[in-house]
Amino acid sequence: MADYTDQPFSLLCREVAGKDFVIFREMVSAEAIVRGNAKTLKMCEVDKREHPVAIQIFGDKPESMAQAAKIIDTKFKPDGIDINMGCPVPKISQKTKAGAALMKYPDLAVEIIEAIKKEKLNCPLSVKTRLGWSDENEILDFALCLEQAGIDAITIHGRTKMQGYAGVANWNKIAEVKKILSIPVIANGDIKGADDIQKCLEITGADGVMIGRGALGNPWVLSNNNKQLTINKLIKTIIRHAELHLAHYGERGMVTLRKHLPWYFHGARAADIKDVKKIRAELVRVSTLQELKDILKRIV
Repeated sequence: MADYTDQPFSLLCREVAGKDFVIFREMVSAEAIVRGNAKTLKMCEVDKREHPVAIQIFGDKPESMAQAAKIIDTKFKPDGIDINMGCPVPKISQKTKAGAALMKYPDLAVEIIEAIKKEKLNCPLSVKTRLGWSDENEILDFALCLEQAGIDAITIHGRTKMQGYAGVANWNKIAEVKKILSIPVIANGDIKGADDIQKCLEITGADGVMIGRGALGNPWVLSNNNKQLTINKLIKTIIRHAELHLAHYGERGMVTLRKHLPWYFHGARAADIKDVKKIRAELVRVSTLQELKDILKRIV
């Protein structure tokens, strides 16, 4: 997830939930990688504690995508490289042919995969996509094209681009895709806990699930002990998240952390905390670690 699954959050998930899952880091621009953009290259840095981890790239030019994949494979040595063919954000999917827009240009999607495969990477190549641009049946032909082009696995979010994140993810359509492909299929969409994981796997027959928004403010969703969360454990985890941000981003670490903090106080968890709306409002203005600790002391 762009701006969320950075290295600090990745490390936090490892510390909280262990090693029994693959982390997919936030997507990065292939063009920026090829140009040697320092900020983008830093986004690709992998700490040895993160493995197994995959780096996701986006773009619409086969040559640049191939060069970027090779640079990432050689320089950062991830356990996988993923191509984003599902991002619905307008500046990516409408102003370019990248992200979900590639579902409208299957020939270009195939060209990109074939160009990257020619680089003979040292890790698997996968694709993250959606059910379609506007028609959820589009995935059936699209997925077959990607498999024939040589991808090693596919992750499918159970909504179309036009749906964005509205409505309910269609796990049954993912099941249809699973039946026609021979490569691993990963199901994504509306997975927020252990019960959802089990139900999704039963319905889709998928080889695994990918959890996105369900992990925000809830890294325990990736472990088997997420139901034993206490307030003290919640506070300890938030402070650890802040420490990791400061270590990675320096003084601006608390500012970059702000977007994460409200997520820790959503849903049923928020109902048990007094003045939770006020606390969330204060958290998005926090500037120092001590200030954060002072706010959190009030919810014990």
